[in-house]
Amino acid sequence: MKILVVDDDPRLRDLVSITLERAGYQVVTARDGQMALTHAMRETPDLVVLDVGLPELDGLEVCRKLRARSDVPILFLTARDDEIDRILGLELGADDYVTKPFSPRELVARIKAILKRSSARGTATVLRYGPVELDAAGHSVRVDGAALALTATELSILRQLMQTPEAIVSRPQLIDAIYGAGSAVADRTLDSHLRNLRRKLAEQGWGSAIETVHGIGLRMGTWPG
Repeated sequence: MKILVVDDDPRLRDLVSITLERAGYQVVTARDGQMALTHAMRETPDLVVLDVGLPELDGLEVCRKLRARSDVPILFLTARDDEIDRILGLELGADDYVTKPFSPRELVARIKAILKRSSARGTATVLRYGPVELDAAGHSVRVDGAALALTATELSILRQLMQTPEAIVSRPQLIDAIYGAGSAVADRTLDSHLRNLRRKLAEQGWGSAIETVHGIGLRMGTWPG
């Protein structure tokens, strides 16, 4: 699988490239935001590792532009650990967020988890609940027949809930199912993805699509139509 690494620090680009190549990935690099967009369209990577503080276009703007034309998984790798930046990145459609300094092993584990979520869609059957039809093989979701664009993580969350729509799934169970057992993923990261998913479903007319059962977990809501 091919990964696009975007960072303006050549030493960090080399470190990440060597780490990923040792893990068996093909790596393409870019040193600024404009080059990142060019490579993303030309090379069609399976995942993008993206810094926030980039010349030409910053990483948040690159993420925004990529999401307008592609559902490629995006992982932010940045020294900016401010919660606002992290939440904004996830709300723009990023799949995960790792801060510098980072553990190379953790980075590889996070990337494997994202790619697993992305590729697992090819083995699933079509799921239906209320007005929602989720085709994991085609990475597509429709609400009352209207297409709904979701990131790989958002689709994974919806898929987990739709598999047992009337059952309550705890937040730890949901994190383990999406990121892998024992993953060190903060609740606020899951919250950001849930907020995006709920907003997108609400825009299609289903504001109560995902119900929170306080103190227990989450489950699919009742279609109001």
